[in-house]
Amino acid sequence: MLPVPADRRDSDSGARWGSLRFRLRRWAGYPSRVIDADLLLRIYAAGCFPMWDEANAETGIFRPDPRAIIEFDGLHVPRRLAKRMRAAPFRITTNEAFEDVLDACHEDRADGCWCSPDMEIAYLELHERGFAHSIEAWRDDRLVGGLYGVQLGAAFMAESKFSRPEAGGTDASKIVLVNTVRSLAAAGFSLFDVQFRNDHIDRFGVVEIDAEDYEQRLERALATPRDWPLAFDAGAARVGIDDQG
Repeated sequence: MLPVPADRRDSDSGARWGSLRFRLRRWAGYPSRVIDADLLLRIYAAGCFPMWDEANAETGIFRPDPRAIIEFDGLHVPRRLAKRMRAAPFRITTNEAFEDVLDACHEDRADGCWCSPDMEIAYLELHERGFAHSIEAWRDDRLVGGLYGVQLGAAFMAESKFSRPEAGGTDASKIVLVNTVRSLAAAGFSLFDVQFRNDHIDRFGVVEIDAEDYEQRLERALATPRDWPLAFDAGAARVGIDDQG
């Protein structure tokens, strides 16, 4: 098994991560009961991602074909949401409450929980090592929305998002998503992965590419170190937003 870098400062080894694709591709659909942080890195670097199967108490490793992404120059912002963003209803931060965002994304989901306890521990370790990040929306110092994902080089794999409308967080996850795409574009990122298309994110201009194209893009991104932005303020998210239907 090839080594995994200890933290993000070792990201010059991105090409080595990319070479793991051929080892892990055959794992797609293979169930695993334990996911640790190093294995989680290898899974993402191979162009796959894990998902907990609550019914069977096991974790599957998935390589969807086609793969859903948001092109940085193709982000679509619905007109109503753009208008709401101009009012800057939330304070937007990054990495201030990673564990809280992780918990909120997995609690009381109607479609069941896809993240096992060992996966949550692995994500927390990746956060401590500089690979996993959260973006938070606050209203009156209360966490009302956010998302988290994994960064490898110039790629960001968005995992999950949440909003708390009952706490004043209507549209919070949508605003955080738009904010994140635009902020990472400004920071020179090249790949924003959302895994699958669904009704929640299709409105933002999600496109599908075949798995081979995705893996080629990922390999280039792995070899391109990028610093995580230190600020995701709401003002930055408003820059360049056009009203779109």
